[in-house]
Amino acid sequence: MNRPRPPATFATARLAAHPPRPEDAPAVLAAYAGDPEVTRYLAWKPYVRHEPLAVFFAECAAQWASGHGHLAWLLRFKGTATPIGSCGLTFEPAGTAMFGYVFARSVWGRGLATETLQFLVDWSLAQPSIHRAWAMCHAEHTASVRVMEKAGLAREALLRRWHVFPNLGPDPRDCIVGAKVK
Repeated sequence: MNRPRPPATFATARLAAHPPRPEDAPAVLAAYAGDPEVTRYLAWKPYVRHEPLAVFFAECAAQWASGHGHLAWLLRFKGTATPIGSCGLTFEPAGTAMFGYVFARSVWGRGLATETLQFLVDWSLAQPSIHRAWAMCHAEHTASVRVMEKAGLAREALLRRWHVFPNLGPDPRDCIVGAKVK
């Protein structure tokens, strides 16, 4: 597959995005990565120290350098330096792009996740080699299901016992999948 190169930085109407750096870890921990309510439906447990988060951000930098793996961005309001969330993109075989997103509880309900996901879906489907943009979430995470739908992803399936959400226990849980295709 001819893998496209996403922009390292981008802006939406209200947000600015850049790849995470290890020095961002303390602010990200304080803003959302240490919040058990924010991470409840995520694939990772809340961080309790910023050092492991800095290691993860260093890995993100290496993935940006190679153009492979999970490409992540930190998100902030334009004109500010404080991170309020992050989003990520993983290119998969056969021309698909998978997305994830997380935002600080203090900014929930403002449409920021929809704004971010819509930008990434539009960008990915504008690439000649990408024909499918998709995301998934826990079946009971109704706010995330709404984000996917408002960003133009059609609800495709309920995947039974599909993904482990470590904050909810060791068993795989049901997930909703949404996608937009061209």
